[in-house]
Order: sequence, then C-alpha cells, then structure tokens
Amino acid sequence: MTLYIQPYPHRHMLSRWMVTQDGCPEHFLSVNVRDEEDAYTLTALIPGLKSEDVNIQVLDDVVRIEGEYKTSDGDHLLRELPDGKFRRALRLPVAMDAEKAEAKIKDGMLTLRLPKAESARPKQIKIAAK
Repeated sequence: MTLYIQPYPHRHMLSRWMVTQDGCPEHFLSVNVRDEEDAYTLTALIPGLKSEDVNIQVLDDVVRIEGEYKTSDGDHLLRELPDGKFRRALRLPVAMDAEKAEAKIKDGMLTLRLPKAESARPKQIKIAAK
C-alpha cells in the first residue's frame, strides 16, 4: 500500500524563512499588533514553546522577539511544524515603557502588552476661562 500525502498547497504563504549571515535558515515570526489607547498589544503563535524558550527585548520604540523551536529527530512523512530559530524586530510609532511591559504564553499564543511611554500619550489641556 502506498500513502501519498499532499501538503497544504499554499504553505509557502504561511511560513516565511530567511537565511541569516551564517547561512542558517531562520523563521520570520508572524505577529498581530493592536494599537490601544495607552498600549500596544502584540500576539504571535509560538506552538510548543515555554517562557524560557523566548527572549523579548524592548528599547525605546523597538521590540525584538527571538527564540528557537526544538528540532525533532527522525524521518517524517510530512513536516509542516516550525523548527529552528526565529526572530522578529518591530519599530512601533511611539516609544514604549519597557519597565511596565507584560508578556504571557497561553495555549501556544504569545501575548505581549507594551504600554506607551508617558511622553507619547495624548494629554488633554483644559482652557482656563477669563
């Protein structure tokens, strides 16, 4: 009996890879970013990873996410799950308050809340009546 497996035909659109300077392939992490009134909320799928497998850095208006999926040994009939290193650096429109940033991983979803810096938040100025 012969088993033929047809991978998802548009898989190349779902998984993006790039080659680093040392010649190793690296996964380009896909993210969603929401702009809320006082913070940015970033979400990304990172299946099978724990908090110690992911490194997040925030500096002014740039957030950098890096990590590595463990590579599984052995032959595969079909291989679509990510493996190897990944990274993503995003420059957001305003500076963030890195001290108040919060990150959590739940059910393979990374959620990162990045509060905007006080200087970047809109201020309402009241007009004094004369």
